[in-house]
Amino acid sequence: MKKISIIGSGSFGTALSVILAKSGYGVTLWAREKEVAAGINENHVNPSYLSDVALPESIVCTTDYREALSGAEMVVIATPSHAVREVAKTIKVFLSGKELIVTVSKGIEQDTFMTMSQVLVDVLADTIIEDQIGVLYGPSHAEEVGHFKPTTVVAAAYSKRVARAIQDAFMTPMFRVYLNYDIIGVEIGGSVKNVMAIAAGIVDGAELGDNAKAALITRGLHEMKRMGRMLGASQDTFSGLTGMGDLIVTCTSKHSRNRYVGYRIGQGDKLEEIVSGMNMVAEGVKTARSVHQWAERNKVEMPITEAVYKVLFEDVEPSDALYELMTRNPKEEIMI
Repeated sequence: MKKISIIGSGSFGTALSVILAKSGYGVTLWAREKEVAAGINENHVNPSYLSDVALPESIVCTTDYREALSGAEMVVIATPSHAVREVAKTIKVFLSGKELIVTVSKGIEQDTFMTMSQVLVDVLADTIIEDQIGVLYGPSHAEEVGHFKPTTVVAAAYSKRVARAIQDAFMTPMFRVYLNYDIIGVEIGGSVKNVMAIAAGIVDGAELGDNAKAALITRGLHEMKRMGRMLGASQDTFSGLTGMGDLIVTCTSKHSRNRYVGYRIGQGDKLEEIVSGMNMVAEGVKTARSVHQWAERNKVEMPITEAVYKVLFEDVEPSDALYELMTRNPKEEIMI
């Protein structure tokens, strides 16, 4: 491949552009804001995201979809998950039909309960076939990826050919890409862990201790596995990078936006105030609503998700949600 286009110039889109450009690909970033495009093209710095990362001069940024997509052999969707459907509808007319489409957006769409790859399959059906679509997920905070700190992620797709193409494109000595052919499991793990990170942040903000946090991460993994089993995912996937790996980094890292939201809530702040003051999107907020609705509709027990939903959207006090979790009926640990 000669040209790879990235739709979305946020922190992760910017970090991936550096990885790809350093590997010799022609990279075009699409940005919504003209000042971001100007900053990248003129100063080789994204003024809004990862501004401490010097971008290779070969990276081009544009606000024009046609220019961004012209000649691209791979298109990476790096927008917030709630925007993926509209973005896919918009770019569809500029696609030749031969491109490989990769999403790094993490979330479960509200009402449809589709993963992001499923949204792309749904929208692009008469232009791009399912076998041309894949994902790149895993424990990979942009702040570290952009500075070439060792990172391992997973490429998954509806075809082995595309999964390998994603692996080949992104693999570098400091950005190691594994293959996983369980795309639904990869996407569930990479999305639901953001809900658990909000819960972990609440634990930290309220100073509930390390015991509570360890329990939350472990039981959160069980909830991810329950959802995965219902949707046909391999249980082994949740022991991997987009399961336990993603849970660990998102629930513990200072870079985690979702943990930050939870931390502020644990400190007593309100969701609206927190979100309005953030420059980046915490995907777990919207995902908590979607996953809670999915669990209720399908009668799947996901108590941590339910607790996060109640705290975020029903004004339940974190202490009350915790008490409800701790006083549930006795259970067997391994029962899924």
